[in-house]
Amino acid sequence: MRLKIVAGNWKMNLSFEEAEELVSSIADQLEEIDLEETEVVICPPYPYLEMVLDIAEESVFSVGAQNISQFDNGAYTGEVSARMLASMDVDYCIIGHSERRKYFGETDEIIAQKIDQALKHEFIVIFCCGELLSERRAGKHFDVVRQQIEKALFSLSEKEFYNIIIAYEPVWAIGTGENATPEQAQEMHAYIRGLIASRYGNDVANETSILYGGSCNSKNAPEIFAQPDVDGGLIGGASLNADEFIKIIKAIL
Repeated sequence: MRLKIVAGNWKMNLSFEEAEELVSSIADQLEEIDLEETEVVICPPYPYLEMVLDIAEESVFSVGAQNISQFDNGAYTGEVSARMLASMDVDYCIIGHSERRKYFGETDEIIAQKIDQALKHEFIVIFCCGELLSERRAGKHFDVVRQQIEKALFSLSEKEFYNIIIAYEPVWAIGTGENATPEQAQEMHAYIRGLIASRYGNDVANETSILYGGSCNSKNAPEIFAQPDVDGGLIGGASLNADEFIKIIKAIL
């Protein structure tokens, strides 16, 4: 059975005090929930990782980073390496988010290097893929997602691929209030699972968790998560409200 996952990507938000209040509230509410078959991951900004990790030690959620460097170490001012994060016992890392591609010029090649670094240090990778609105309107959405997945992931061994989670995030739905319909999400998730099966076989494909991201909230999550190939969500803005995030988690149970 595939693991159900709800991951909160806080992006560049919150003061330290706000972050501590948020994660403490989430931890308190998770005590009342049976997460036997569901993983909750919180991905705060770098400065808050240690605080969130401390609270996670007494809770049931895991901690992820929002990004890593493609370099292992060296004179790369401002960068944070997988080696550093691994030494803090961070378990997950988001790689390839559309905002990294758009604002920081991350190419498929750079993303592949980051994935190699993450796997070298035994992270579980949440790999993001998704198309622009213009690409969907042009009927190119399947081709765009296929190319992103092939270039970033298909050089991995079968063993390495078991540490990959895929997050399908239609770029036109991220932070816009728009979201893919449940049918659109299922169509793309099924397509992605088929791609994985064609490269690694049905066993790997059926074990790979594929998440939906893109203006997912407590109102639309139940219908989206009910789709057979949707295994949870990578949640942005809605993860900044403890009550809302908990409702989304409950939608996958």
